[in-house]
Amino acid sequence: MSIVQDIITTYRKPQQVFATLLDGVVSESRSLAILMGGCVGTFVSSWPALARQAHLETKDVTDLMGGALLAWVFIMPLVFYVLAMMLWGIQRVLMGHARMDQVRIVLFWSFFASLPFMFLHGLVRGFIGTGAAQNIVGFIWFAIIVWFVTSGFKAISKLGKSHD
Repeated sequence: MSIVQDIITTYRKPQQVFATLLDGVVSESRSLAILMGGCVGTFVSSWPALARQAHLETKDVTDLMGGALLAWVFIMPLVFYVLAMMLWGIQRVLMGHARMDQVRIVLFWSFFASLPFMFLHGLVRGFIGTGAAQNIVGFIWFAIIVWFVTSGFKAISKLGKSHD
């Protein structure tokens, strides 16, 4: 399937998409590409808010975008790898049979598939500003990531039971 179709299917049947992603050996290059796509998408989603901030504070927007680029494209991938390690440890204690590459692809795809709501969050921050609307959209985005990660862990669990 195409990546857009996979994202749409993730919202309808997340365990099916995760079962497809987890089928066989998960390549590190694919995981990294998904993560970098999510980070670049998040960087792009921050543009409206950065433009608003630059306008309101009379700053140069390129300086703000440079900082966001550094944060989202160079630093956040490392943070996601550390987060994946922590989730792997938690998952090993609770369920006991996930591989690190499986946990990484689940976390990275969950982040990537939630990009439509991250774009909405960026638009709300850029056009409306901080406030209740931003908090509501941010909460929905976070809840979707938690839902996807939970569905991914269930898919790992089913995969582990079928191989036992």
